[in-house]
Amino acid sequence: MISPISVSIDSLNIALLAPMAILSFGALAIICIDLFAKNLSKSFYVMLTLLFIFIDFTALIGLNGPSRGFFDVMLVDGISVLAQGIILISSALFIITALSNKPFKEFKKAEYYALFLFMIVGFQFMVATDNLILIFLGLETASLSLYTLIAMHNRNKAFEAAIKYFTMGALAAGFFALSSLVFYALTGSVELSVIEKVLNARNYAPGSAILAGIVFMLIALGFKLSVVPTHTWTPDVYEGSSAPLAGYMSVVPKIAGLVVAIRFLDIFLHAQIAWVEDVLIFLAVITMFLANITALVQEDVKRMLAFSSIAHAGFVLTALMIGSTQANSAIFLYWVLFMFTNIGAFTMLWIARHKKNLWDSRYQHPFTKFSGMVKVSPMMATIMAIFMFTLAGMPPFSVFWGKLYLIGTVVDSGHVILAVIMVINSAIAVYYYMKLIVYMFLKDPITEDGNIYIANSSTPIKVIVGITLTFTIVASVFVEPILGIISTLMKSSGL
Repeated sequence: MISPISVSIDSLNIALLAPMAILSFGALAIICIDLFAKNLSKSFYVMLTLLFIFIDFTALIGLNGPSRGFFDVMLVDGISVLAQGIILISSALFIITALSNKPFKEFKKAEYYALFLFMIVGFQFMVATDNLILIFLGLETASLSLYTLIAMHNRNKAFEAAIKYFTMGALAAGFFALSSLVFYALTGSVELSVIEKVLNARNYAPGSAILAGIVFMLIALGFKLSVVPTHTWTPDVYEGSSAPLAGYMSVVPKIAGLVVAIRFLDIFLHAQIAWVEDVLIFLAVITMFLANITALVQEDVKRMLAFSSIAHAGFVLTALMIGSTQANSAIFLYWVLFMFTNIGAFTMLWIARHKKNLWDSRYQHPFTKFSGMVKVSPMMATIMAIFMFTLAGMPPFSVFWGKLYLIGTVVDSGHVILAVIMVINSAIAVYYYMKLIVYMFLKDPITEDGNIYIANSSTPIKVIVGITLTFTIVASVFVEPILGIISTLMKSSGL
């Protein structure tokens, strides 16, 4: 007779599921509200979404780690709390952009906000576990929601972008599943901590199977991080998406992918498997160079920023291969600083958004659109210039401090040549960021109506621009406190 399995409620540590449960409840609540009360204003849904995000953030702060729960598949440690914090802050900034001046159909639908919350839940699960199955479930939950959000923009290019993202995402999911299968066959577990112990006991043999598993995982994670050569979807998907959603995709999916990459690659970097480090260096270098060079010839600002985000991912990848606590801290410091600036830059494009392409038959934001902008809308031109200077890594703005710390970390690890390559790529990036500034400040205006650049502006969106701009300018004041928090959380994670 089989004895019943006794499970203690305390051992499940249900509290670790609280952040995800709150947003899941919120998504279901929004759907139920829509069933009984049709045609509610988008302001109501935005405020309700913000409320659940705030409650989620409060629950997150209350968590103590590192701790496991729910049959040990949940892992809440410092890196998990930090990543979830970045995800929630980015999400709060993003959803406010729905309160735009111009009416867009997707923002009137309750399903948009429910899908958005489910997407956040998926990303949270990705970073709050070291179980490959739960990571996969989180990845697919977030991805399926994101595909739909892109398509809901209701433009031909949005449908095309959603299909491209779905196709490439399905391919990446397949490679993730293959990698998980390989490591399960080798170790009999899908827990990264167990996989590390078993592989270490076997002295990381057989090498050919481990090689296949790592390659499959790098392909899957490379898609999320937009690493060359799995980056091809990025400019087209960003172009077809709304500007705020493109900015969101440049930050949140990548931080989730970075956390998974840190947990996974930590197994092999600590084992000092030399070729893993060599592959990461190669991917970082080729990603930086190819993205920056391609950005030089772009005719649309949104596509330029898409390639810019790829280059920034390559920049961060250099610290990923070091695998130390200092390097991981540098990754998160850089991404926090990059998050505010990049969301601010894409929000500026959203402010200048028109339903019809007034300047180019294909592009919404060609460089020519911004010609002489300083003469007709000086405030907009100045703010956009600050964001461009910041992304270029110029002092004293925020991203400069992130790049400085990241390059310093690479130098401290003994990779001086790699640090020189990072500096060279930063210099290349200056050119295409300055290209927009040249158009705004040195070209003749193509219109005398400055209102055309603020057509989609609204008070809530101005608040978002104000928050991101203020942080971008005075970030030097916050760098040390932020770095202290990040380092403390990293040490508690043992990474």
